[in-house]
Amino acid sequence: MNILFIGDVIGNPGREAVQALLPKMKNQYGVDFVILNGENSAGGLGITPEIFNSFIQNGIDVVTSGNHIWKRKEVMDVINHPQLLRPANYPSEAPGKGCGTYTLGNNRVTVINLQGRIFMEPLDCPFAAADAILEKSSNTDIIIIDFHAEATSEKLALAWYLDGKVSAVLGTHTHIQTSDELIMPEGTAYISDAGMTGSKNGVIGVEKEEIIRKFITGMPFRYRIAKGNEYFEGVLLSVNEKTGKSTSITRLSVPLAGQKG
Repeated sequence: MNILFIGDVIGNPGREAVQALLPKMKNQYGVDFVILNGENSAGGLGITPEIFNSFIQNGIDVVTSGNHIWKRKEVMDVINHPQLLRPANYPSEAPGKGCGTYTLGNNRVTVINLQGRIFMEPLDCPFAAADAILEKSSNTDIIIIDFHAEATSEKLALAWYLDGKVSAVLGTHTHIQTSDELIMPEGTAYISDAGMTGSKNGVIGVEKEEIIRKFITGMPFRYRIAKGNEYFEGVLLSVNEKTGKSTSITRLSVPLAGQKG
């Protein structure tokens, strides 16, 4: 099975890149299942029902998120949709759910969304949350984790902890695609960050002037989305349907320019 995971989609530039390039990516790589991190898709902070629905209509199977999931109050209208996930290690009282299992022909794919704790707001332990979910997921072999975390050490530690228990641990949140993709000894695919789908003319998707001013002055900045030089980034996984082990992980970083049409 070929699974496409799309890195953090940033604002309208990122959404346009997905709409323009996803059909080509699916056709070129024979993609069977698509996961997209959409927590920055609404102006760089959060997601709205309209944007979520557009992703589903455009062929996204699951939308994951992270620490910005609650930034738009409208998200409450779709937070319980089975194809929208928030980090599973939020307290159980939080609305929505952190994992879902989806049927694809004779196969079942479980997607788990987790959030790190280092340099981020305190949540329940992601390691314990993963264990609790996996105890109930014996009916599926293919398990993909979006680990939305700041520290690469925390991401890599979780991947080693779960090697052989899940098909992939894929990092999001830092918006910078890393070059450390690998297949671990027991068949778990890993990358510290799948990348950013949006404009590379700014600083992790935000207008560079705003971020430079923030660093120089220490003052708050306006969260304005950068435009131009858009890229579609993520990873392509090949997973053995019988064992749930990954056989390959390939980074994708495709410029929107020249790819339309």
